[in-house]
Amino acid sequence: MSALAQAPGGAARAPAVAAARVMLCDDSLVIRGAIARMLEADPQIQVVARAGNGRQAVDEVTRLAAAGTPVDVVVLDIEMPVMDGLTALPLILAADGGVRVLMASTLTTRGADIALRALRLGAADYVAKPGAAQIADDSFRTDLLAKIKGLARVRRQQRAGTPSPSAPTALRPAPARAPLLLAVGSSTGGPQALFTLIQGLGAQLPVPLVLTQHMPATFTPILAEHLNRIGAAPCTEARDGEALEPGRAYLAPGDRHLLVEGAPGALRARLSSGPAENFCRPSVDPMLRSATQACGGRVLVVMLTGMGHDGLAGARQLVAAGGGVIAQDEATSVVWGMPGAVAQAGLCSQILPLPAIARRVLDIIRMARP
Repeated sequence: MSALAQAPGGAARAPAVAAARVMLCDDSLVIRGAIARMLEADPQIQVVARAGNGRQAVDEVTRLAAAGTPVDVVVLDIEMPVMDGLTALPLILAADGGVRVLMASTLTTRGADIALRALRLGAADYVAKPGAAQIADDSFRTDLLAKIKGLARVRRQQRAGTPSPSAPTALRPAPARAPLLLAVGSSTGGPQALFTLIQGLGAQLPVPLVLTQHMPATFTPILAEHLNRIGAAPCTEARDGEALEPGRAYLAPGDRHLLVEGAPGALRARLSSGPAENFCRPSVDPMLRSATQACGGRVLVVMLTGMGHDGLAGARQLVAAGGGVIAQDEATSVVWGMPGAVAQAGLCSQILPLPAIARRVLDIIRMARP
């Protein structure tokens, strides 16, 4: 039989995807139950274990790995008795080096800081966990399901040793003129991807870098601080009206669009509370539209992992004005939504694995004519 199963009536259907194997670790029985019901309503997810503290989580991950039925994704709470999430994280990763850990963080400054510390220690991503009364919120459910499915897919590909290549798409030439600005858009899985990109760019980036990551306002100042600690390009939350300087990174604050104004050589950040675009504020599209105008199209865009298609319209306008786009490939993306959208629209000059993007960015900036 072919790789496609035969559906009733003769229509071909794709083979079934194995359900993501998930463990929930939260000290609240009510929260564990509510999240388990939410996940198990999706046929692509199977809750295979539950734990009330970090110690139990380590034991369960160890047991299941030894039995040959490993967990794909652990949803790990931070504040717990006996052993908290941050203490448990390295022990979980030591018990099963391939498991993906999704930190469940409260929407507080302390919760944000711990979640981002966890990312730097090896967690794959985070999810902002609402209170018990809001646990059934649609936006939380959508975010949680997307991240679990994306992380499980990456985990299964790693175990199989056959990461799926991105679908073939037409590629454009790299921009002929050197970019005056580097613009990055990201969402689901973005913080970890940003750590890799910023570290790879190093401290010698000859143009300003503007970043839009879909993230709550509580988290963005902490993300900027953690990106700054990497020791590459200095990173801060953008401030309204400030000059954009070469070699520095500016992150859109949560709940504000980051726009670029001015002219080449005198670019400024402008923060806007305008309407959400693509259900997001900050949104990548207004950043790219404004950057295209301010720089006369001389912008290089990097589209990292993320759900949805934010940035597609702005990238299309930028490419028409002479700019360039690099997309993260599907195999290294948690969700190939935003990068997949620009890739499948034929807007990219390259579609690359995450670790290769920084070097290509630097090559384009250095090799393009002034």
